[in-house]
Amino acid sequence: MEALKELRVSNDAMNDPEELRHRISEEGYLFFKKLQDPDKLWALRREMLTTMQEGGWLVAGTDPMDGIADISAQCTEGDSEYTDVYHEVYKLQAFHRSGHWSEVVDMVEKIVGREVLPHPQKIARLWFPKYTAHTTPIHQDFVHFQGNFQTYTCWAPVGDCPIELGGLAVLPGSHKVNKVMEHHFSLGAGSLCVNEDELSGEWHSTNYEVGDTLIFPALTIHKALPNLTEDRLRVSLDNRYQAVDDPIAEHMLEPHLNLFNSLKWEDVYRNWESDELKYYWKDRDLTVIPRDFSYGNKGFEEALELARDGDERAIIHLNRAIKRDATTELAQRAVAVLQEIGVGVAD
Repeated sequence: MEALKELRVSNDAMNDPEELRHRISEEGYLFFKKLQDPDKLWALRREMLTTMQEGGWLVAGTDPMDGIADISAQCTEGDSEYTDVYHEVYKLQAFHRSGHWSEVVDMVEKIVGREVLPHPQKIARLWFPKYTAHTTPIHQDFVHFQGNFQTYTCWAPVGDCPIELGGLAVLPGSHKVNKVMEHHFSLGAGSLCVNEDELSGEWHSTNYEVGDTLIFPALTIHKALPNLTEDRLRVSLDNRYQAVDDPIAEHMLEPHLNLFNSLKWEDVYRNWESDELKYYWKDRDLTVIPRDFSYGNKGFEEALELARDGDERAIIHLNRAIKRDATTELAQRAVAVLQEIGVGVAD
């Protein structure tokens, strides 16, 4: 594995908003040890992994807390098998509550200097081992959540996450490009990547412990490290926060991955024990802007061309689009390209 530098720990500046803003302006990230309560995260881990075990992702009879994956169930974002189980996890009230924990919201407010809105679209990342071709590639988050450049990602492992389990790595100072870089097709989560040969600097990461939290703005270049373990699922929170009065893209007001199965908020809320946090953003006067599909469309066009040249990863991507819903325009174009090159559609 490539050499990694250690993330700078900013616990010494936790109560100094001016210094926090200086550091994130210079380095493009802030990393805190134990910002979040480990006990709350361990409890959340049990709920999330128990749900995954019920969905067949963990070896039957094992302790869910160990996260021992059933390798035969491997899947990732974009697969219907992934969405089916992920959305059961997504319905957990505790999962959504975690995006509103005061230790995180208060820290982002110190950085932003204004009232903060946790995005309604909460996100978890659930990564299988021995599936490294699908590792989240090098990218900027803006191409995915859009809205405004001062939207912040707060990434935290739900459990300990040593290097080999595949935590997040950032490229310090990369946000200073102050623009959205060219993104290209990738097989990994999000399906978009920045070419590494366009970048300079050294990747920073760490052996994350439960409670550790990495915060960075929308233009910071980052990636996931591959899950190189034999049998452990990597589970993390990947939530977004912004000033209430900054623009937010319309899709960030919807459940994550809802394009794949039309999941509605009423489905998410159906078995909640209280009304706490239901539609909490509805009474805010938000500036909502349309989603920009151009980034994803460009990546798909590249996948079509790469598939014509026999690129195996692009062929996997096209098959995934067909399997999700063969009736869509994109899926029909994917079918046409696979037929053109004499490759059958995968079952």
